[in-house]
Amino acid sequence: MQMHGNTLYVQTERAYLHKDGETVKVEVEREVRLRVPLHHLDGIVCFGRVAISPALMAECCERDIGISWMTNEGRFLCRVLGAESGNVLLRRRQYRLADEQPAALPIARAIVAAKIQNSRTVLLRGAREAEAPQDQAALRRAVDRLECSLQALPQAGTLDVVRGCEGEAARVYFESFNGLLKQQREFFSMTGRSRRPPKDAVNSLLSFVYTVLTHDMAAALSTTGLDPAVGFLHADRPGRLSLALDLLEEFRAVVADRLVLSLINLKQVQPDGFETQPTGAVLMSSATRRTVLSALVQRKREELIHPLLEERVPIGRLPLLQARFLARFVRGDLPAYPAFVGK
Repeated sequence: MQMHGNTLYVQTERAYLHKDGETVKVEVEREVRLRVPLHHLDGIVCFGRVAISPALMAECCERDIGISWMTNEGRFLCRVLGAESGNVLLRRRQYRLADEQPAALPIARAIVAAKIQNSRTVLLRGAREAEAPQDQAALRRAVDRLECSLQALPQAGTLDVVRGCEGEAARVYFESFNGLLKQQREFFSMTGRSRRPPKDAVNSLLSFVYTVLTHDMAAALSTTGLDPAVGFLHADRPGRLSLALDLLEEFRAVVADRLVLSLINLKQVQPDGFETQPTGAVLMSSATRRTVLSALVQRKREELIHPLLEERVPIGRLPLLQARFLARFVRGDLPAYPAFVGK
């Protein structure tokens, strides 16, 4: 069990969460493992066989504390939320913008531009730190190709063209990803992005962290009154948190990918922490998932200078800040959506 600021992660098998006064009590086989004040929480994420009492679920709904369930492998299952408290006018405006391609297009361009710039930042840092000349050259070539995608983006006249630019940039980025690995490359390498199922350990790590961060994005959007399921870049699909995935694009490289690279390069994860299934899927062990969640908790506590606010903020607060910026843009209080670009 890990808690960062406002999110409680529970992956202990057969854990039982229930309300005890003004706290959440976590028990495993009737032994109390953790108590967390309810007013400290805005989200609970459960992995595997974790049970929550009806009283606690009702209290979480009353307090706008979102609850998410995921499989042990990190695949999203469902979310429990209370009655919507957002401004209906804000959501109606969001739906109108999402339905009008000329209105949605600038938002999608801003998100993809930020994603490409953040990907370039990660590759440039890797090129500076790479020891092998061939890695430096490959990473710098990828940076140049991403720059071409970035320059083509303003001329993208439709959402499909924007999505094409994003897809090409992602392909170039992941083709060079192995050059960012300094340790354990003989095991931790990838031939490209694979999702369902992840075909190697790197993809297993990336998918797990992306899924956890998607919960954070969805919770932040719900808090601001926006609908996490109606996006501008990702198309609507039943069960898909399209707007949460939109905002996630801004943070994949600088938050999730850097975390995964650190885990591998610092040897915090090991090859024996992964198992290949008969289907070809590569899954993490429970111990490895605990290591990843612990590292993610620490990462969220780190601070950076927000490029727009020009003040230090914890990384874990960035989803809420970006959700608020997006809500202000949707209301008409900002002339453009300021997507997050890290340094």
